[in-house]
Parts: sequence; structure tokens; C-alpha cells
Amino acid sequence: MKQIITAIFFCMSFAAFSQIDKNDVLFTVDDESIMASDFLRVYNKNLDLVKDETQKDVDAYLELFINYQLKVKEAKRLELDKDAKYIREFSNYKSQLTKNYMSESKVTDALVKEAYNRSTTDVEASHILIILDENEKDTTQVYNRLLELRDRVIKEGYAPVQKEVHNGKTVYAENLGYFSVFKMVYAFETAAYNTEVGEVSMPFRTRFGYHIVNVTNKRPSQGEVTVAHIMVAKDQKDSLLNPERRIKEIYKKLQQGEKFESLAKQFSDDKSSSAKGGLLTPFTGGQLGSKEFEDMAFSLKEKDEVTEPFKTDFGWHIVKLINKKGVQPFEDVKATFVNKVKRDSRSRLINTALANQLNEKYKVADNKIALSYFESLINDNFFKQAWTVPTDLENEKAFMTIGKKTITYEEFAKYLFKNQRSYTNKQVDANVLINTVYKAFKEEQIIRYHRENLEFENEDFAHVLKEYRDGLLLFDLMEKQVWNAASKDTVGLKTYYENHKSDYMWHDRVDAVMLSSAGEKMIKKAIKLLDKGKTVESIEAELNQKDTQNIMSTKGVFEKGNQVLPKDFEFKKGISKLYNHNDAYHVVVVNSVLPKSSKTLDEARGKVVSDYQNQIESDWINALNERYTVKVNDRVLKKVKKQILN
Repeated sequence: MKQIITAIFFCMSFAAFSQIDKNDVLFTVDDESIMASDFLRVYNKNLDLVKDETQKDVDAYLELFINYQLKVKEAKRLELDKDAKYIREFSNYKSQLTKNYMSESKVTDALVKEAYNRSTTDVEASHILIILDENEKDTTQVYNRLLELRDRVIKEGYAPVQKEVHNGKTVYAENLGYFSVFKMVYAFETAAYNTEVGEVSMPFRTRFGYHIVNVTNKRPSQGEVTVAHIMVAKDQKDSLLNPERRIKEIYKKLQQGEKFESLAKQFSDDKSSSAKGGLLTPFTGGQLGSKEFEDMAFSLKEKDEVTEPFKTDFGWHIVKLINKKGVQPFEDVKATFVNKVKRDSRSRLINTALANQLNEKYKVADNKIALSYFESLINDNFFKQAWTVPTDLENEKAFMTIGKKTITYEEFAKYLFKNQRSYTNKQVDANVLINTVYKAFKEEQIIRYHRENLEFENEDFAHVLKEYRDGLLLFDLMEKQVWNAASKDTVGLKTYYENHKSDYMWHDRVDAVMLSSAGEKMIKKAIKLLDKGKTVESIEAELNQKDTQNIMSTKGVFEKGNQVLPKDFEFKKGISKLYNHNDAYHVVVVNSVLPKSSKTLDEARGKVVSDYQNQIESDWINALNERYTVKVNDRVLKKVKKQILN
């Protein structure tokens, strides 16, 4: 029993010893300490992302991490963190990142769930809008006018009322077609989804004015679709190739029974999908940059159904349906919806809820004396946009406190001055006015204080921000020290190329024309005609009948390994043998064979620049190791390794 207890105690002690403490220093770069906890966090975060197994080795990863810290140190030595462009870019990123960490969870969750539920349905509607300034308080006349129009739409129908009232200036009456969540401002979206089919909503207000919405239909969302396509780009290197004629030739081959995937591999100009038989990543409505393409894709009903050729801004297409599925499960798309909600007009509701929550945290207290004082300052000039801040205002007097920050009379007075424009030519009771302005001011100040202190209140945010701060510095540093150096150093680049010329070789190539057909007999006919000295153009004219596309040609310079060429293709001049490749038959007329040879610097420039950059970086890292002293704490490193293994 004593031995068992001793063993347990030993294991507990060893485990406690091996755990990393937040104060453990893994290594130093000159006088700067790098904590073991920072290394572990980055290591664990990137563990599943790295494909190179050597980077999962702790010692190898530590070397990368040290090099990273050396570069950060060098960037600061060069004062890149003080560069105006860097400061501006970092500030923009911080502003965007902050939005992801500022929310009130209950309100956010409710809005996200509501948005998801709405995303399952598309609404078809029309509306009538009477333009009205969002600060206008006297709305009775406009509201009553829309009530009249609503009654008319119910009795007469939408079309005659639309024709009469729409002027495109003060009144808009428009058919909106189908739309879904996030396509309209939140108030309009809510009215549309809350109105039954065949009904007209009561008047409601958005920032544009007052609306009524006439809901004509609702349908289940189109969901997600997966398609493959064959594309012939509108811009062709071969000036004799007509895109419309080419796509119609391909479509004829499809109708003759040739495989869609094979034709995509052989003829599609979308190289990102052609090797996969034209297969595209699944998408939902509104996700692509081409409405025409989306409409055609979603119009397909049955698996393997194919469209006729159609045109978009990118060129000509034929689309095949691979799969179609409905709305995705909530948990699968929740993160996407959270981001959309925070960018939408719904964010105002989240901000108000967050400010109310933080009001308690920061112990914000209303200053009734101050509010009464500012009420006394409001006069007729305020409604003429002629009000000024009194010269005897006690500028530094405390108006309110938020956490450790004091907001002064001067700050509220300036805010009040700026907002008088919203009240021009209006008459509002001073008490109502001050309380309305103060409510907006208070919310804005609380949110601002929270934003400014988020880095000190939220550890996750602080880590992400530091990673970006350092990463942005490294980008600027690498651009200056490595990337630009390699691209601008023409002499060094040429010397590097000459010393490594054998690394940049062309494989065997042919300048050729390939004739392709789904039928073996047709290619054999083409071979006989080629043997008789017939040209490719005359062969195509002879073998392709008016309504039948029996054969197609593709010309160019093809390198060994090109997917267009058969794998066992024989590189020799003349008429090739018959090949079966990509589910079709081919014969290749080789005009000339271009044997394996060194690429010129211009031909290999991209790869040479990349390799030269790697060489420059390697030499530079060695120089940084000489400039700075790195000391690794072996005891802490052992603890790190133990923790990773456990």
C-alpha cells in the first residue's frame, strides 16, 4: 500500500512539474523573453494545419518559431511598426476583428436563429415606398397616405396602383421578385416574412421612409447545388476560334452520347475545374458572381440533366447537374450566420443589448444634474442649426464615468453640437431632445470604451491581435528584405539562374494538332485522310455533317504530362497512332518535336524568383542569428515536450 501511495504521489508531482506555468520563459532573443505558453498555443493551433511532418517535430517547429521571433525583432529594429501605412492597415484590421468579439450572446443567438429560419424560405413581394427623412418626427400624413394606398392595393390589385403612384423620386412602387434573408434592410425583411401570402402589410418605417409590402408568394429556399460545367472563354488566344461555334460543337458531341466529363477535360477553358471533369464547388443562391449561371444551375431538376449552351460575362457554358440538396443544418452554417448578423442592420440591436450589459460592468451612472444643465442650454438656435457651445462651459467637468475613463462636459457638448443638424426646422421639447441625444451618446461611449479595452479584457482577442500585429510586420519585412530584393536584383537573379540552370528544364514538347472523336471509326477515317495529305480543316469539313459534330481539333504546343495528351503518347514528328484517352479517340499530327531543353530565364522566371527568394531568406536568417543572441531554456523545453506528449 505504501508503495502504491508513493507511486501515485510521484506521478502527481511529476505531472505538476511538467505542466507549463504562464511565467515559464522558453527562450530569449537578446533581452526579450518569449513565453513557453505562447509557443504551445501557436504549436497546438497549427498542428492540424501543417502537411510537412517535420513541422510537427517540436525541435523543428521551435526552430521555425525562433526564426519568426528573430524576424519580428528585426522589423521593430527597423521601426517598420512606426510606418504610417502599417499603422493604418493594422488599425483597419483591429477594427474589423473587434466586431467579432463584441456582442451580447442572448440577443445575437436569437437573431441568428431567426435569420436561419428565414433563410429556409424565399419571399416574392412588391412594395410601395414614400421617401421620408429618418429624423422626421411628424409622420402622420405619410402614414395615412400609405393606409389609403394599402386599401387600394387590396381592392384594386397592385399593378394599377403601382402604375399610378410610382414616380421614381418621392414614391417608389416596385416589383422585387424573390428574395431571402439579408437581402433587404432588417425592418423590411421582418415585415415581408411576417406578412402572409396574398396580404399587404400595415405601413412600417425604415431609414428610407414608410413602406407597405405586398407579399405574392413564398417558396422553400433553393438550397445548395453541385454542378459541373464546360466553359469556352469569350477571349481566346486563337483568333480563328469562335466561342459560340465551339460550345455548339461540344454540345453536339454531348447529344451524340459522348461523356460530359471527358469533353470537359479535353475542351473546357476553366482549368480550375476541367481536370475534374468540370466539377465545381457546391454553391447556394446569390453566392456566385453570375446570376445567369446560377439561374441555369438551379433550373436543372434531375441528376445528370444538362443545359443547352448559354452565355455569361465569362463566356459560353454547358452545365450538368451533379447534386441538389436543401437548406443546410443549422449547426453547419451557424458561424456564417453569426458573421452576417453582425454585419447587418441587426447589429444595432446587438449593440444596444451589449451597452446595457456593460452599463453594469463599468458602473456607469447617469448625471441628472449635468443633463438638467444641458437642457437649460437648448434654445431656438438649436433648431436653426445656429446653436454654439457656451464659452463659459466648464469643459473639464465630469459629465459621466465609464470604468476608469471620465467623459467631460466638453465631449457631450461637442456631440450635441454635431447632432443639431438632425433637428433643423423641428420643435422638440428640450427634455426629450437631451435624453434622446444622451441615450445615443452613452451607448456610443460605452461601446467605444469596451472596444478600446478589449485587448486587456479578452485573452483570445489579445492573442489573435498579436498574431496579426506581428504577421503584418513580417509581411512588410519580407517584402522589403526578400521578395522585392529577389525581383529587383536582376544581376543576382541572372547569376542564380546560371548556377542552377539544370533545375529549369522543358520536358519533351510537340507543336501539334489533335483530332478527337467519340467514335473509333471516325478517327480511323481521319487518319486515312491525313495519310492522303488532307489538311485538318478539310477533314473537319468532310467528316462533320450539318447536324453532327463527329470530330474536333485542338492545336498548340503540348508538354509531356499535359492532360490533353495520352499518357503513353510517343513524341515523334508526323501522324501518330490512334489513341484512346479521356473516353475518346484521338490522332495527333505532330508538326515538330521540341526536345528536352533548358528554359530561358524569362520562361522560368516565376520558379527562379521563388527559388532565389528562398536562398536570400536562408542567408538572411543566418545573418539574424549572428545579430541577435538566442538562448533556449532547456529545462522549460523539456516541460514543453512532456506536455505535448501527454
